[in-house]
Amino acid sequence: MKAFYKPLFILFTILLYVNCARTGRPDGGPKDEEAPLFVTADPPYETVNFKEKEVKIEFNEFIKLKNINKQFVVSPPLKNPPLITPQGSASKSIKIEILDTLQPNVTYIFNFGNAVEDNNEGNKLENFKYVFSTGSYIDSLKTSGFVKDAKSTKKIKNINVLLYRIDSSFNDSIIYKKKPNYITSTLDSTLFNFTNLHKGNYLMIALKESANDYIFNPVTDKIGFIKDTIQLPRDSIISKPIILFSENLPFDFKRGKEITRGKLEFGYVGNVKDLKLELLSKVPDSFKSVSKFMIDKDTLNFWHTPVDLDSLNFKVTNREYIDTVTVRLRKNKIDSLQISVSTRNTLHLRDTFFVNTNNPIVKIDTSKISLFDKDTIAVNFKTISSKKENKIAILFDIKPQQKYRIVALPEAFTDIFNVKNDTLKYSLTTKEIEDYGRITVNVNNLKNKNVIIDLLSGTKQDELVERKIITSSSQIVFDLLRPRKYTLRAIVDENKNNKWDTGDFLKKLLPEKIMYHPEISDYPLRANFFLENINFVIE
Repeated sequence: MKAFYKPLFILFTILLYVNCARTGRPDGGPKDEEAPLFVTADPPYETVNFKEKEVKIEFNEFIKLKNINKQFVVSPPLKNPPLITPQGSASKSIKIEILDTLQPNVTYIFNFGNAVEDNNEGNKLENFKYVFSTGSYIDSLKTSGFVKDAKSTKKIKNINVLLYRIDSSFNDSIIYKKKPNYITSTLDSTLFNFTNLHKGNYLMIALKESANDYIFNPVTDKIGFIKDTIQLPRDSIISKPIILFSENLPFDFKRGKEITRGKLEFGYVGNVKDLKLELLSKVPDSFKSVSKFMIDKDTLNFWHTPVDLDSLNFKVTNREYIDTVTVRLRKNKIDSLQISVSTRNTLHLRDTFFVNTNNPIVKIDTSKISLFDKDTIAVNFKTISSKKENKIAILFDIKPQQKYRIVALPEAFTDIFNVKNDTLKYSLTTKEIEDYGRITVNVNNLKNKNVIIDLLSGTKQDELVERKIITSSSQIVFDLLRPRKYTLRAIVDENKNNKWDTGDFLKKLLPEKIMYHPEISDYPLRANFFLENINFVIE
């Protein structure tokens, strides 16, 4: 080769090598936004008289399976789930190995949900499924609907919706024992769709499960149900939502245990309305005790003055329930008194100043507590001890644009262990009325029901700001509200017990209806702003 051509040959070789080494989408090219496509399957999609133990599904590009354990659903369910490969690596095909014996004359749906996505960009092949029948035809009926939570407006995902065929062997307890005839899932939305259903009558329920075994466990699962029988093909669309709720559990008292010296803890489940704890052990005349239920926790705390005993015996009663409980006493150290307050800086005009303690306070000496305004003028006050919590309210006339100083001298508070406080000092400031807003609601109570109207904090939807109860159409004013988002909730109190009651599947009771105002949470309340004439229709 002549010397003149050698540099050109070398340059051509280098360019060819570099271009061949580049793979994937060239810089500046359009992004791949197309989902992978199902090409073929062996046996073919919607095969009848299916007898195989293995299925191979081909796609037009490399795919991967994401969250397959959560997304994949077999309907009707199998005792032994099929083995799906590959997982964790890219492939142009999926192999399904069937490990269970299939029922005769049944249409099966292997629903991958949104688990199949392309390897490069993650584009999802939504609601992909493989269908076949062990009989001579493919069932083709459909039904659809949506699910919502009884108490929350938040989007709920991955709810299993189940259909049970109503035949001669059916009874309501089947949901606690056997898997359903058909299953689908809401996946990333509140909507559900059933396909390839057989003609007949069905019970439809929804489960928010912990075990994902399609068996209702009242202790851990939420349930919802359609009261009326689902008749196919008539009920192709379920117009009313399935309302999810947690059932009240039967009362059961758990074993007690000693937490610290002088403090016992008893766990329970179920309704504690008439729960009574009676001490059976012989104790000194100076013995004192205080019992309180923990807020939002199924626990009863029992504080007592320390005694020189190895154990304490109790009788527990709750309506028809009666039992005895023995708690061993082994701890040597009591809890030191800890005191905190509800606020140390700004005291809002609709708030109450609380003194919180870890141990119950059994004596308050108000002569050792003083309250002054910014002009050092004494302010009248009174104290109220909460029966439900270890906290004490200091009540006084709170005025706007004012400063207060609270001082509690030693021995103002004495707990059950005769431990007293050290000196406590708190400085508080209030704001102007113009720093707050107001919401006025016109409630149109169409059927004059007993209705509970709740104003909830928009930042924490479970934080109750104020509650009002009405029995007719009324105008409700919520005043001196801090600038923030709010949510308005109405509970239709059918049994007039002034609280929300959940449902019961076996009794075919749905939870009491809860309605949220559709717009008020979209408008954050500002300072010195009145949100007037909000209309709320209660049906």
